[in-house]
Amino acid sequence: MTETSRTPPPDVVVSEDALHKAEEFIEAEEGAANKLKGWLNVFVVAVAFVMSAFHLYTAYGIVPTQTLRPIHVGFVLFLCFLVFPVAPRFRHRIMWWDWLAAALSIAIVVYLVQGGDDFTDRNTSPNPWDIAFGLALIAMVLEAMRRTNGWIMPVITSAFIAYALFGPWLPAPWTHKGYEIGRLVGVMYMTLEGIYGVAVDVSSSLIILFTIFGAFLQYSGAGKFYIDFSFSAMGGKPTGAGRTVVLASFLLGGPSGSGVATTVTLGAVAYPMLAKAGYERNAAGGLLAAGGLGAIISPPVLGAAAFLIAEFLKISYLDVLLMAVIPTLMFYLALFLMVEIDARKYGMGNTVFEKVDTVWNLTRHYWFHFLSLVSIVVFMMWGYSPVLSVFWATVVSFVTSFLRRDTALFSYDLFQGRGSFVKNVFQSPFVKAMEGGSIGVLNVAATCAGAGIIVGVVTLTGLGLKFSTIVIDYAGGSLLLTAIYTSLVVWIVGLAVPVTASYIICAVIAAPALIKLGVPDFAAHMFIFYYAVLSEVSPPTALSPFAAAAITGGDPYKTTLQCWKYTVPAFLVPFMFVLDPAGQGLLLMGSTKALATANWWSIAEVAVTCAVGVAALAAGFQGWALKRTTTLERWMFIVAGFALVYPSATADLVGFGLVAAVLARQYFRRELAPA
Repeated sequence: MTETSRTPPPDVVVSEDALHKAEEFIEAEEGAANKLKGWLNVFVVAVAFVMSAFHLYTAYGIVPTQTLRPIHVGFVLFLCFLVFPVAPRFRHRIMWWDWLAAALSIAIVVYLVQGGDDFTDRNTSPNPWDIAFGLALIAMVLEAMRRTNGWIMPVITSAFIAYALFGPWLPAPWTHKGYEIGRLVGVMYMTLEGIYGVAVDVSSSLIILFTIFGAFLQYSGAGKFYIDFSFSAMGGKPTGAGRTVVLASFLLGGPSGSGVATTVTLGAVAYPMLAKAGYERNAAGGLLAAGGLGAIISPPVLGAAAFLIAEFLKISYLDVLLMAVIPTLMFYLALFLMVEIDARKYGMGNTVFEKVDTVWNLTRHYWFHFLSLVSIVVFMMWGYSPVLSVFWATVVSFVTSFLRRDTALFSYDLFQGRGSFVKNVFQSPFVKAMEGGSIGVLNVAATCAGAGIIVGVVTLTGLGLKFSTIVIDYAGGSLLLTAIYTSLVVWIVGLAVPVTASYIICAVIAAPALIKLGVPDFAAHMFIFYYAVLSEVSPPTALSPFAAAAITGGDPYKTTLQCWKYTVPAFLVPFMFVLDPAGQGLLLMGSTKALATANWWSIAEVAVTCAVGVAALAAGFQGWALKRTTTLERWMFIVAGFALVYPSATADLVGFGLVAAVLARQYFRRELAPA
């Protein structure tokens, strides 16, 4: 933000052109989908509806794993080839080669399912038809990833395939015996360790159910309610603009798990308020993008990676939610402190906003939308599995939508005989939600299928152990250096691929290095997850800041830097639960069972230390605490923050001492000139 705060006129609005540009970034995350008309649109909607209905049935019914995963991938590939064009010039129509690829995706699944146990048993010596269908599946997964996520992920996946094939010709220590095409196809296509591995298992059983659940919330008006509620709760206060973004990003983003969608939805409404308060374009965009980033790390969804963590570690999804509680609080504490400092630093105290409505009125009319924030957790605490929990939460969302006419997922005209019955059903929010649930999962599901190839190669070749040995050797056995190197590896991978893919890749090649040095597996995987999330705010895949810049009219790269300023304090927290056993208290010891015998005083102590460290870093990066800081005070805060993040008694003593010294200096000296 600039050193002057000029309040724009109160009638700042977000232009249609800005919203259109922002929507392009959602397309960049979800793929530039065709906008079909006529019978083609009806057909695609019908297939998407059937896909959602099938997965809702599998949540409650019994479908064997060997059948569910291939059918899920078949649905995903079929819709990918019809919904996403091969190139931009072929948008909004389906070409003959799209129909051919879609038909082939069905043939691959039919061939696999009909093969039964004999098909799986011959994975070490596949016949020519097995190899032909397997190669076709690999090629189609690569193409589906290209259409939905761009070229980078297919190129990386192809490099891993090449690594498996050409191992004998690679230099040490990367060399291995190498595998023939038949053996590679057998693992990738004919077992549950390749394409149909852990990632697709999670995609087919959890991720799609959560996208359906999110679509039900969207079309029942929950998103609008969360934003209106935040405006009402925070409006009229000097720091109302920033606080509204912080609260609304949690309420809106927690159930959705999408950073870009949260940024765009919130930005379209909140940017005029931020501009009126005095936020410069890039700073406003940075705050909006930071709020969107919170959607990926906030319960109850935490993006798609949370389900993968549970599956990799063989723990309950409730344990993953538990581990995320304190780090999420630290993230929003950092954001809250940043906007509080903004208000004082730039003289925003004279800006007052009108409330949309009173909190009481909104809650009285739309209280049932809050069920979405707690229903999943409540069902899991009652003993339901994560799959059944999200299923029943979706049912609750559907039923409660009829408590008000304006939120009903079926139009009241449908029951009153007005207009065409078929047209009313087809255009109903319920059908749109079922369609949106399947279409919304395509890019993530395609990525999971491609990531299965990577995981299969890593498992087959032992690459994970090789990589761990190399990292530990470079770090000289130091846990601190290993953690730093691992975070850099995850960040670099995240520069090119989305959060889900970044986590999967690094979970199998980087996590073993930390685990080998004594870090518990749950702490190592959460460490990697948080640094994988940085891909959301790191060019060239910084989709959230770029989308925010499109709304505010700011510079995309300056907006990204502002987003980093708001979020960096919270992203040093993962080092606390990796470098020292006491820091695992931030993850509530990793499970409900461990928590039962945990030392609560130790957990409280490490949480307070972390909070003070986050506050010190926020003050240091903003250059403001009780008053505007001098250069010396600013660096004292930053050093204190890093010291408090490093878990040792000496470092904590230094950190608390520096914070106390700076606050005392500021309390007893005269005010500096205003910013």
